[in-house]
Amino acid sequence: MLRPLLLLALCSLSAVVLASSPPVSALHRLADETYWHSLGHYERGKLGGWRSYVDDDDFFLAEGGEQDPAAELAATLAALYAPADQGDRHAQCVYPARTRWLREQLSLTDLLAVECSEFTTWYAEVAPHSAVLVFPAAYLNSPSSMFGHTLLRIDQADIDTQGSPLLSSALNFGAFIEGLDNSILYAWRGLMGGYPGLFSLLPYREKIGEYSRLENRDLWEYRLNLTPDETGQMLEHVWELKQIRFDYFFFDENCSYRLLELLEIARPGLRLTAQFPLTAIPADTVRAVIDAGLVESIDYRPSRERELLARTEPLETEELNWVRQLADDPQVLEQSDYLELPADRRALIQDGAYRLVRYRVTGEERDAANAAQSYRLLQAINRNPPPRLEVERPVLPEYGHESRTLQFGLGSRGDQTFAEYGLRMAYHDLLDNREGFPMGAQIEIAQLRIRQYEGNRWKLQRLDLAGIRSLTPVTPLLRPWSWQLAAGLERVPEGDQDRLVGHFNGGGGFAWQLGDGLLGFALATARLEHNPDFGAAISPAAGFDSGLLWRNGAGNLLLEARGDYFHNGEARRRISFAQQFELHDDIGLRLGLERSFTHRADGQTEVQLQLRWYYY
Repeated sequence: MLRPLLLLALCSLSAVVLASSPPVSALHRLADETYWHSLGHYERGKLGGWRSYVDDDDFFLAEGGEQDPAAELAATLAALYAPADQGDRHAQCVYPARTRWLREQLSLTDLLAVECSEFTTWYAEVAPHSAVLVFPAAYLNSPSSMFGHTLLRIDQADIDTQGSPLLSSALNFGAFIEGLDNSILYAWRGLMGGYPGLFSLLPYREKIGEYSRLENRDLWEYRLNLTPDETGQMLEHVWELKQIRFDYFFFDENCSYRLLELLEIARPGLRLTAQFPLTAIPADTVRAVIDAGLVESIDYRPSRERELLARTEPLETEELNWVRQLADDPQVLEQSDYLELPADRRALIQDGAYRLVRYRVTGEERDAANAAQSYRLLQAINRNPPPRLEVERPVLPEYGHESRTLQFGLGSRGDQTFAEYGLRMAYHDLLDNREGFPMGAQIEIAQLRIRQYEGNRWKLQRLDLAGIRSLTPVTPLLRPWSWQLAAGLERVPEGDQDRLVGHFNGGGGFAWQLGDGLLGFALATARLEHNPDFGAAISPAAGFDSGLLWRNGAGNLLLEARGDYFHNGEARRRISFAQQFELHDDIGLRLGLERSFTHRADGQTEVQLQLRWYYY
């Protein structure tokens, strides 16, 4: 008896759906709509057909829906007419953005009313009214944040009059990591798509703490001109992506690319993701959002470190000593020689000491002794308040040069002339056009250089997988390490010739601000090299890297000396000079002079003039 009744019910449901279905031609037209492709995160496959960026079967209703937008649309339409007693599991509740769009496109006035209590409650709590694109600046000491990061802040209607941005929600897409992967494994798995990427929605104050406090990163907030309706329909799609997995790749399918997809949901007709077929560097995606006319205003939140340096910048050496003493022991507040200082100078010293204490405990668990120390300093600040802190706003990150670089050079090595052709996928080195980039920071990924010598002889000069340098100057209050890492293939001198070898090297030391725009550095280095001439598969070396970096009126100048001393007696030394001339925002001319020495041959001199074009 039960089986016939079930068959009868299924036939009745099918009849209802068929009676309500639009013509097949209309469904095919809708399946070809760009907006439907955006809802399914579809892209054209490299060999034809379709594929979805979503790597989670739970997102699709149709068998093979990840490769068939038409089948997924038909399955969605059928599911919308399912019995209303499914409650929060009903397709109208699980896919509110799909439901809204199909209802509008097909005039589905006969859809059953379904109570979606979970979605309704969540949507009311977020209360989306407007959106802000947030860009935490690049942070070299975190592999996942070397290029910066982007997220969206979702604000309520009264944010400007009665609310606070700290009460808003932060919409973030990031790699989901289980366990504790070290930095090298994290970088490798991030490059290869070894982590799942998930969307998360959490209080914005937590992200403020993570980026500007824990990681000491400046925050840029770009208020978008999305309407409340546009912001709302974007959040409807975020609900559809709850706990849905994407493969996460650092360079393309990353936080920035996924947020561009959401903006295309919010405002149909935007063509943001199409601009990033290979890589999606956060600064470039911010520039694309601005160029699309989506930004109406920009706010800046300095990091804890920048605030500390700005507050203590006007202090003299002796006053900075007082800052350190107060940060170590607040009892110094009662010393007679400290109290003899002018009140206005004590106000600056006390505020600087408080900020130094807070900087030192960044990322640590709350400690009673540190809390008591901070409280003593706060009491002194309240009794003798300093003037309002004004932090100079740095150059906007989108004003920097484009991320990809084409290189063309002419030069000579010894008595041989050559032409050199190069491509760097990302991002910036110490000499590149400086606007929008911090001094002493370098991130180079996937760089290829090929040389053409006289007689049409071609050589692979170098293939860099990565080259990262962080030269952060020591200050009277802070002593950060400077460091560098590099890996790839490069040519090294072998007598009168050269040889292509594989290498991995790194180093650590310190940098110093020697003057306005002048940075000196000295690092101890270590190198592992695969060189067929050495016999051993891997040969280690110890060495040094030191130099001067000068920002001058023409651009950047780097004077550098390096040495590597191998365990087998091989010794290499190199002195180089290079000046970048900034011809345009995205064009640079670089003059380089290098003298290299080995203990087995006379020194070789290389001169090169190189044109660099920064583009995306």
